[in-house]
Amino acid sequence: MNIGLYFGSFNPIHNAHLLIASNVAESGLVDKIWFVVSPQNPLKPSHTLLNEYNRLFLVNLAIENDNRFKAVDIEFR
Repeated sequence: MNIGLYFGSFNPIHNAHLLIASNVAESGLVDKIWFVVSPQNPLKPSHTLLNEYNRLFLVNLAIENDNRFKAVDIEFR
């Protein structure tokens, strides 16, 4: 199984994120895409970011009906 890793702050996740992931999934290059929620984006001030667990929750909510996608919190550790 080929897994594509999609890193981002997803602050918040939006339709463009989902469109990019869908296009990659439909290309056949990967079987699954994991949305890797980054707790801090070095290009964004931290005070503008939602809490990482809230962003993870929102990603899970956005992808819950698409079994090609999975949200992961590996960068929280």
